[in-house]
Amino acid sequence: MTTPPRLLGRDDEIRCLDGLLAATRDGRGGALVLRGEAGIGKSALLGHVRQAAGFEVLEASGTEFESEFPFAALHQLCVPLLGGLPELPDERRGALEVAFGLALGTPDVLRIGLAVLDLLAAAAARTPVLCLVDDAHWADEASHQVFGFLGRRLSADPVAIVFTVRAPGAGVLTTLPCLEVRGLSDAAARELVADGPVDGKVRERLLAEARGNPLALLELPKAGGFALPEVTSVPGAVEASFRSRVAALPAEARLLLTVAGADPTGEPGLMWAAAAQLGVSAAGAVAEASGLVSLSTRVRFCHPLARSAAYLAAEPAERQAAHLALAAATDAGTDPDRRAWHRAQAATGPDDDVAAELERSASRARSRGGVAAAAAFLERAAALSLDPLLRAERTLAAGRAKFEAGAVDVAAGLLGTVDVTVLDAAQLARADVLRGQVALARDVENDGPGFVLGAARRLTGVAARERVLDAFEMSLLVGRASGVMDAVVREARTLPPAPDVVNALVVLATDGRRAAAPLLRRVFDGLLWTKHPALATMLAGELWDADVHASVTEWLMRSGREGGSPFLLRLGLAQTAVMAVHTGDFGAATSAIVEEEAVADALGLPSLTYAQLHLSAMRGRRAELVGHGTGAGLEGRLVANDHWAAALVHNAIGDYPAALEAARRAVEPGDLYLAGIALPELVEAAVRCGEDKAAVVALEDLTERTSAAGTAWGLGVAACARALVSHDEDDYREAVDLLSATSAQPYLARAHLLYGEWLRRGGRRIDARDQLRTAHDLLSSIGMEAFAARAARELQATGEVARSRSAPATDDLTAQEQHIARLVATGATSKEVAARLFLSPRTVDAHLRNIYRKLGIHSRRQLRDGLGEA
Repeated sequence: MTTPPRLLGRDDEIRCLDGLLAATRDGRGGALVLRGEAGIGKSALLGHVRQAAGFEVLEASGTEFESEFPFAALHQLCVPLLGGLPELPDERRGALEVAFGLALGTPDVLRIGLAVLDLLAAAAARTPVLCLVDDAHWADEASHQVFGFLGRRLSADPVAIVFTVRAPGAGVLTTLPCLEVRGLSDAAARELVADGPVDGKVRERLLAEARGNPLALLELPKAGGFALPEVTSVPGAVEASFRSRVAALPAEARLLLTVAGADPTGEPGLMWAAAAQLGVSAAGAVAEASGLVSLSTRVRFCHPLARSAAYLAAEPAERQAAHLALAAATDAGTDPDRRAWHRAQAATGPDDDVAAELERSASRARSRGGVAAAAAFLERAAALSLDPLLRAERTLAAGRAKFEAGAVDVAAGLLGTVDVTVLDAAQLARADVLRGQVALARDVENDGPGFVLGAARRLTGVAARERVLDAFEMSLLVGRASGVMDAVVREARTLPPAPDVVNALVVLATDGRRAAAPLLRRVFDGLLWTKHPALATMLAGELWDADVHASVTEWLMRSGREGGSPFLLRLGLAQTAVMAVHTGDFGAATSAIVEEEAVADALGLPSLTYAQLHLSAMRGRRAELVGHGTGAGLEGRLVANDHWAAALVHNAIGDYPAALEAARRAVEPGDLYLAGIALPELVEAAVRCGEDKAAVVALEDLTERTSAAGTAWGLGVAACARALVSHDEDDYREAVDLLSATSAQPYLARAHLLYGEWLRRGGRRIDARDQLRTAHDLLSSIGMEAFAARAARELQATGEVARSRSAPATDDLTAQEQHIARLVATGATSKEVAARLFLSPRTVDAHLRNIYRKLGIHSRRQLRDGLGEA
C-alpha cells in the first residue's frame, strides 16, 4: 500500500488517530468524534485513517436530505455485515430487520444496538474493524442513538468508530470522546498556498480571511478571489465560492447538479433516470469537469458545501422540477417514503394527495421508531393539506410527534397554529392534554394539570376519568402546596362515582388515609400499574406495603424485558433498588442500580438517580448526596427525596438541627410516599432538638398513615417513633416485635439502636448493651455505616467495645464489577451478562479479569464460592 500524502499541520490529530488505531489492533477499541467547522479538514483526516493497514473499513455518511429517514445512516454502515444476520439470536436479528425495513414491527433500540455490536464483533474476530461516519451531524436521530450505544461499548473489542461533526456536535455523540479540529497554523497555511495562483498581496488577504481553514485556502482562489464582503463566516465564503463556480456552468450542467444535489441516496441510476426526464443527461461530462461532483459508481460532491451550493443556487422552479423528476424515477413499491418526500418538495402549493402520502410515510416512520421523521413528514403534510380539518389534525399529530422527539418548543409552536374551530370534543381534548404535557416540560408547572382538566371537561365516562387521573399524576409532580391538587380534586368530585383509582384518590385527598386505604387496596387488585406505573409505585409506598410494591415491580420488570420497553424496565430496576435499600439488601440494590444505569447509558439518557440517592443515604455517605435534586422532569421536581436523604444522614451522624430542617422540607409538599418515610426522621430530630410539639404533630401524621395501611412495617416504624415521644418501654418492645416480622431490616436495626440509647440514658447499661450490640451487628452487616458508627459510640459509652468487622473483599470492586460478580456467581455466562448490561462479551471478560485480580482468585468457581461465603 502506498503511503498517503502528508497532511500539513495535522501532526497532533494524526498522532491521536494513530493511537486509537494502535489500541484497536490490540483489542482495545473505542470511538472518537472529530469536531470542527465545514472545510476544516475532518474528511481529510478520515482519508488518512482510511488508509490504515490491517482493518476492514465500513463507511457511512450523513446527508442533510436524508436526516428524516430512521436508521438510514446505520443501514449504510451495516450493509457489508448483513450476511451475518442469520447467525444472530432471533430477537436481535428481528430487531435489526425491523430497523432496516426488512420486517414489520416496532424497533427496539437496545436490541438493535446489541445486534450491530454482535455483527461488528463477528467481523472483528477475523480482522480489526474501522467504522468511518462522515457528516454524522446530518445522520438521522435513530442512527444517532445506536452510534452512541456502540461508541460507549468498544473498549474491549478490536473495533474503532470515527465520526465527523460540525461544531458544536450532534445529539448523543456529544457524550463520546471528542477531538476539536481547528484551523491550520499560520506556517502550515502559508505552506499550503505557497504554490497557488495568487500574488503576494492577495495571498496575505486570503490567509487572513481563511483563518486557517484548508478548504477555504484551496477553494477561494478557484472562484477568482476570496470571501465576499457580505459573507461573515469562512464556511459561508467557501459555499459562496462553490456557488460562483456553479453559476459559471451551462444551464444543463447546472440543472444536472441540482438533480444530484436533491437526491440523498447518491445512486447513479436514479439520478440519470431523473436527468433523462429533464433532458440534461448529456451534461454529465461538463458537470464532472467542473471538479464539483463525481458521477461514477456513486454520485459524490467534492464537499457537502458544494452539494449545498449546487442545490441552493438553483431557482425554486428548477429545484421543484428536479424533485418531481426524482419522484417519478423512484420506485413507489420499494421506496415509498423517499418518493413522497420528493413529491412534497416538488409541490408548488397545497396538495391533498401528496399530504396523504406523507401521512402514510409518517405512520411507517413511527412504526420503525423514527419519531423525529414522523414529525417532519406530518408537519409537511399539514402544510400541504387543503382540507381545514385534515390540516388541523395533521398539525396536532405533528405537534405530538415533535413533543415525543424532544422538540418541546417546536411542539408548542405547532399547537399555536392549530385551528381549534374545526376540531371535535375528542380532538380538542387531545390538544389540551398535549398542551398540559408541553407546559409541564417547559416548567410552566401549574398550567399543566389545568390543561389536562380542560380535556377531562370535554369528555365523558372512562375517557374523562383517565384525563383526571393524568391531572392527578401531574399535580403530584407540582406538589400539594401549589393548590393544583385541590383543583384536580374538585374536578374529580364532579364525575359520577366509580370504584376506581380516581375515586380512591379523591377520598384520600378529602377524607384521609383511613377511609382511602381499603379503596386503594382494591385498586391494586386491578391493573392500575399497566397504565400509570409511576403512580402505582408511589401508592404502594404510601400503603407501607412491600408485597404490593413487589407485585408492581415484578410486573414492571417482566413487561420491560419481554415487551422491550426501556421506560418500564428502568422504572422497575429503580424501584427494585429502592425496595432493596429499605429491606437492607444493598448488594441487590447496587446490582439493580448498575443495570438501570446500563440501560440509560445505552439510550444516551441520564440515569434515574433517586435509587442511588436512597442507597447513599441509608449507608450514611453524606458526600455522595451532593449534586442531587438538580435533575429534570420527575426527579428534579420530587425534591423530597433529597430532603429525606439529608434528614436520614444527619440523624445518623447526630446533627439533629440539620436533620430537623431537612425533614421539615421533605414533609412539607405532602408527596405520596416520600412525605411518609420522612416523618420518622422528623420525629427523631424534633425530639433530640427539644421541639416536642413538632414531634407530636409529626407522630400524629405518621400514625394516621401507618394505622390506615395496617402493615407490620408501617406499624413498627410508628411504634418506634411513638416510643421517642412517650418514653414508654412497651412502645420500643412493640416496635422491635413488629419489625422483626418484616423484611425491613434497616428499620429493625434502628429500633434496636433507639431502644438501646433510651436504656443507656436511663442508666440501664447492661440492658442497653444487648440492644446496642444487636443494633451494631445488624447495622454493620447491612452496611449502614453512619448508624453503625453511632451504635459503636453508644456501645462504648456502656463500657463495651464494639466488635470490628473486616470489610468484605468485594468493597474493592466498582459497582459494575460487583454486579457482574454477582451475576457470574449465579452461573451466568459472559454472553448472558453482556446481554443484561448491554455490553460485548469481551468487555465482560475484561471486567472479570479485573475482578479476579482484585479478589486474588482465578476462576468462576472461586468467585461463586467466595460470594457464597460472603
